[in-house]
Amino acid sequence: MIVAFSVTPLGVGEDVGEYVADAVRVVRESGLPHRTDAMFTSVEGEWDACMDVVRRAVAAVEARAPRVSLVLKADIRPGVADGLTAKVDTVERHLAEGAGGAERAE
Repeated sequence: MIVAFSVTPLGVGEDVGEYVADAVRVVRESGLPHRTDAMFTSVEGEWDACMDVVRRAVAAVEARAPRVSLVLKADIRPGVADGLTAKVDTVERHLAEGAGGAERAE
């Protein structure tokens, strides 16, 4: 599965980067494949492993913030490996094919 999640500390002011870094540190130390962008961190693995990482990432932020918001989205697809890379590669392949695909769709 792939889990995309965002942990946001509440009640700590506008600058939340140091709190988010605590959550991302948990993900990086997990050893699971992951990717972080401006809005979400995605982690890939088995259900229990992914949910444990999310739980620990929330706990890391919760340890320093009075309130925490969690947004989570999961793609549960047994038997798929390397989905973090494969999904992006598929989109890039279609983009490389150029506008010809758009013309065929008309």
